[in-house]
Amino acid sequence: MTTFGATVRWNRDEDAAFTDNKYSRAHVWEFDGGAEVPASSSPHIVRLPYSVAENVDPEEAFVASISSCHMLFFLSGAAKAGFVVDSYRDEAQGVLAKNDQGKLYVSHVTLRPQVNYSGQSPDITAESLLHHEAHEQCFIANSVLTHIEVEPIAH
Repeated sequence: MTTFGATVRWNRDEDAAFTDNKYSRAHVWEFDGGAEVPASSSPHIVRLPYSVAENVDPEEAFVASISSCHMLFFLSGAAKAGFVVDSYRDEAQGVLAKNDQGKLYVSHVTLRPQVNYSGQSPDITAESLLHHEAHEQCFIANSVLTHIEVEPIAH
């Protein structure tokens, strides 16, 4: 079994009362190797100025983790199939909705990968199979209830 971790750090501003719910949601995610990501609640969830719009919010990170996992398995599959990938771009989107109990969740994520190749490119059937296999192998996708759809953009 493999374990993964992250450190999340937040400190109250000295002048923030906190109990009035008017405090900054800005915080930092720290990862092994020293990477730090400025994070915050989404301004769609907690209004400005208590959120920081330019920081990554958990919902964006969730969508990015699904997209990243899919891409990494796609690249591996393409390499094994003998296709040379030059670039991969995915403008992934997630939808926040209420479930049957009225609780908000990321109900749907759409991946829109656009892949460019050198030399021989896979036909649409082979590329669709690579995306299908990447989706099946992605352990982030296998870990969530969110409906994930892959809509490749023609190259």
